[in-house]
Amino acid sequence: MGAWLQSLSEGERRMILFGGLAAVVLLIFAVIFPLESSVTKAHARIQSKQADLVWMKGVAPQVAASGPLVKPPDNQESLIVLIDRSARELGLGTSLTSSEPSGPGGLRVRLEKAPFDVMVSWIARLSEQNGIRVESASIDGAGEPGVVNASLVLRTR
Repeated sequence: MGAWLQSLSEGERRMILFGGLAAVVLLIFAVIFPLESSVTKAHARIQSKQADLVWMKGVAPQVAASGPLVKPPDNQESLIVLIDRSARELGLGTSLTSSEPSGPGGLRVRLEKAPFDVMVSWIARLSEQNGIRVESASIDGAGEPGVVNASLVLRTR
């Protein structure tokens, strides 16, 4: 390689030297510095996650001892009565067109022309207050903006 470099003219050698220096500088600034920065950020994220894990392990016994997060209903009304009553309380009584059992602890309900926001609030309330979850849902627009037809399968936890 040295013999080849000596066989070049002075201008060509200078051009190769400056080109090589430019390539090294480009490699340092375009590859190595960003890579080092990414590695540093990744290490910081890992340390943060490890600290979070240590904290979670420390409070896990307290959380486990506090009992279930969902309080069972005080009265033991049937699922169909609970669904009907809660729908009427939030103004979905006229939208609730049918309900039928769907296996143990499950109920299939049909809502027609229900306000979407109210329906979502109703589902959240059922989950938070009664431990009822949505097993499956099919929701379609009912023509007007914000109004939907929905078929839901609700299940107790």
